[in-house]
Amino acid sequence: MSANRKKIKKLEVMVADVIQETPDTTTLILFTGNDLLDYKPGHFVTIDPHQFVALERWTAYLEFKKGKKELPRAYSLSSSPDEKYLAITVKEEMYFPGKSKYPPLLSPILSMRTRKGSKMVITGFTGPYTLPKDGNMPKEILHICAGSGVVPNFSILKYTLKNYPEIKHHFMYSNQSWENTIFGKELIDLQMDFPNQLTVDFLFTRKAPEDFQVPFQTGRISTEMIENIFNKMEQAQIYICGPGVSKYEKIAARKEGVTPAPRFLESVLQSLNDLGIDKSQITHESYG
Repeated sequence: MSANRKKIKKLEVMVADVIQETPDTTTLILFTGNDLLDYKPGHFVTIDPHQFVALERWTAYLEFKKGKKELPRAYSLSSSPDEKYLAITVKEEMYFPGKSKYPPLLSPILSMRTRKGSKMVITGFTGPYTLPKDGNMPKEILHICAGSGVVPNFSILKYTLKNYPEIKHHFMYSNQSWENTIFGKELIDLQMDFPNQLTVDFLFTRKAPEDFQVPFQTGRISTEMIENIFNKMEQAQIYICGPGVSKYEKIAARKEGVTPAPRFLESVLQSLNDLGIDKSQITHESYG
């Protein structure tokens, strides 16, 4: 058995606190008892929907419609390994006809209907969206995130700021508005606490904030923006996380003989390709 497989285990946890981050996003602080929390920043846990009595009928219906068993869902950890608690941050997924075949099952109950004292079983810890092994750490990290894609990057950022003070970070973070910005205030505070290590660029695609305390830009992340930042960085590794084209969108587009319109992840990856950035410098993860 590999070392990574040995870390996979089930944990019975209790929700110690519920923090409303945005109108549709919640952080669940999880109490794990005396279990050793051996994980890496960027890792995720999985949660099986079958354990929730409130979802029993809905789970059975979806399994009937799909003709297969509902699988556990993965949620990135927003806590970092040097913190005293475990936390996941969950955004309520919405159902959009044509973009998703079935309504979401688990995220609505986790993000909107979970209360302090609730118990659940999680399985962790795993995932490839992590820092390089010691000895191969980059001098700088460029984070490019959108929406709830900030979650694993937030864990990576917190951990490296405290444990690898020699690494500099540039954090590009796109959202529709400030009200939808997960960990916005926390990122501003981190930038103030670590001014020589962290620069944050907020981008808003729909509604610009009023009386904002830090500089921001409007519009989407462009190739030019990435080029201007990356060219000033030394031996940088890029971590990209945000909405990507869903499996259902790909299947639907293939049936129509068309290419699905790129979303955030595909657009950023295309920009990096156009700039000739080596794939070995890029780590990415899709949400959505």
